[in-house]
Amino acid sequence: MTAMRRGAEERRNQRNALLAGFLGWTLDAFDFFILVMVLDAVATEFGRTRPDIALTLTASLAMRPLGALLFGIMADRYGRRLPLMLDLIFYSVIEVLSGLAPSYTTFLILRLLFGIGMGGEWGVGASLAMESVPAKWRGVLSGVLQEGYAFGYLLAALAYFVVFPRYGWRTMFFIGGLPALLSLFVRARVKESAAWHEHRMAEWRSYVRAIVMHWRRFAYLVVLMAMMNLMSHGTQDMYPTFLQHQRQLSPQQAALVTIVAMVGAVIGGVLFGLLSDRFGRRRAMVTAALGGVLVVPLWVFAPSTLLIVAGAFVMQFMVQGAWGVIPAHLNELSPGALRGFFPGFAYQLGVLAASSITYIEAVLGEHFTYAQSMGLLAAGVLAGGAAVIALGPEARGVSFRKSAG
Repeated sequence: MTAMRRGAEERRNQRNALLAGFLGWTLDAFDFFILVMVLDAVATEFGRTRPDIALTLTASLAMRPLGALLFGIMADRYGRRLPLMLDLIFYSVIEVLSGLAPSYTTFLILRLLFGIGMGGEWGVGASLAMESVPAKWRGVLSGVLQEGYAFGYLLAALAYFVVFPRYGWRTMFFIGGLPALLSLFVRARVKESAAWHEHRMAEWRSYVRAIVMHWRRFAYLVVLMAMMNLMSHGTQDMYPTFLQHQRQLSPQQAALVTIVAMVGAVIGGVLFGLLSDRFGRRRAMVTAALGGVLVVPLWVFAPSTLLIVAGAFVMQFMVQGAWGVIPAHLNELSPGALRGFFPGFAYQLGVLAASSITYIEAVLGEHFTYAQSMGLLAAGVLAGGAAVIALGPEARGVSFRKSAG
């Protein structure tokens, strides 16, 4: 009876850890993509150009490595739960303040601060979830976890469709304060992972030595995540603007297309995560990235709106299909004692390296067309991403526990 009770408790904690990671990433993405949806309205409010507001998106992306560094080191030192709760509260408060910003300068500063919170969430939440779930399900649950990002984008589009026409862009940011409530769930229902207890380093000197020892692996992960973020932000951030200003869709129609695309993203992430458990992480990711290259013409050059919708669905199915493997892949390639810091900081340095793509697309889109700028850049980064993935290492199914050898 005791063994049965212990097993039930372990399964419950696995579910809670995965749910906490999923919801944290969902709400983080929701808060980021609110600005993508209301970019024009914010530009009008502050008397600025679209590239000026796109620059605040770049600012958030550029600050994410600082958040990953601060909260990641905290997670390795003090456990995953406390940093995750602090991070949720921090970025929720900044999001609400963004809705109160009186000027462009204040708004830009707040988006810089938001980037710190956004950067801290993924590494801590992903390490907690991936250390808690069974290794045999790590790929498919990785897909579920990562597609919290796509689900957050879907919710942002839905909120834009329902809330924005009645209440305006500032209310959208007020809704973004809801993630603070998730910290209560983490405190009450989520336990610290056993893997963290086993790998925890008592001395900072040993921790720094471990980082230096694994610098080659870390450098590869940064390059990998730069390509992955070029793929995702290059196909997502300016797409609503493309739909409205080149395809002449209304804001509500653009929101509906985004919702369809994010449904494709969620399906793709879970499916390719499942395939990675069976056929390998790299093989699944390369297949998805090359599939994205093939769909570029349908995605931005299709002659009809119906085909554009189909292209948006398939593009995000492929892009987020590759991304669905990332939580498992990065955590498997990271040293146990550094798992709070290593994958999250590499991820966010990759974000920093890729952060200019939104601004570049906006500038090129104003001078040429959004279809030309986004199509060319997307094809290049998807092909480049496939090459980087194929040339890298893999550690599918590796144990996170010392006791398991």
